[in-house]
Amino acid sequence: HGYERLSETEYRVLLPTDLWGMSFPHLGIPEPLILYGKAQEDYEPNLQLLVDQGAELVVAVGFMMEPATRAVSSRNPNARFLLIDSPLLDASGKPTIAPNVRAVVFRENEGTFLAGVLAGRLTAGKIGFVGGMQLPLIRKFEAGFRAGVRQANSSAEVFVAYTGTFDDERKGIEVGHDLYQRGCDIVFHAAGLDGLGVIKAAQQADKLVIGVDSDQSHVAPGNVLTSMVKHVDVAVYLAVKDVLEKKFSGGDIVLGLREGGVGLAPIGGMVLAPKREAIAAELDKLRTQIIEGQLAVPATLDELAKFVAARP
Repeated sequence: HGYERLSETEYRVLLPTDLWGMSFPHLGIPEPLILYGKAQEDYEPNLQLLVDQGAELVVAVGFMMEPATRAVSSRNPNARFLLIDSPLLDASGKPTIAPNVRAVVFRENEGTFLAGVLAGRLTAGKIGFVGGMQLPLIRKFEAGFRAGVRQANSSAEVFVAYTGTFDDERKGIEVGHDLYQRGCDIVFHAAGLDGLGVIKAAQQADKLVIGVDSDQSHVAPGNVLTSMVKHVDVAVYLAVKDVLEKKFSGGDIVLGLREGGVGLAPIGGMVLAPKREAIAAELDKLRTQIIEGQLAVPATLDELAKFVAARP
């Protein structure tokens, strides 16, 4: 992305994560002090500890950290917080803003739409989607993906399964195995640690899988078709830069295709070059239509029900 490197002596950023935010091995900022929450009750003391240690910016990764971020930011009005994957909420659960909290959410459905188009173009007819918990965030992944499949291949069937967790790899293996047994040749997961189980099931079945959050091709190079990547590094980089330039402000930021917040990792080599190039050209065209507002990607199942494929 052409970012300049920030050394730890120039800047200190402190990054706790929630239990599920484990798909992001690198975040553009070298050597921050990182605390991993082993349980939800760790989140608030972890955030407070980072404030006490003098962090100029505390980055809380994952929607499950919202309550802790709300509590600690209100007690420490002079500390700055970056909350990833959730708006800041008030006591009644409605979105709110605070001057010292920047909340970043993503239009994941725009990225999953492109993943769905790719799957729709390559499938023999049956595709799977595995979600973790049935939350609006994960339904957004599902809605975009299913719309993309519909865009590319109206006769393809999409089988949907939810594991009910984000931290049970064995459950992911079971659900993935079941979908491949039912004839799915490509499965997309948005299921945290469970998703690593889905990738293992793809390896065992010698089928294709689409990763999530970061490029997961290294996990199973022969089976990972692509990944729907969320560029958390962009959000962190911009916040760090604003702190350094004394321009940090609170409020909500939404990152989609237009802002470079989501996208697809490179398509795997198991798709032969001519076909890969043709699909890449189609994806580019659709990406442009989404960015220019000519194609609205559904973010909920209600919107999906009304979605009509765009003319190419």
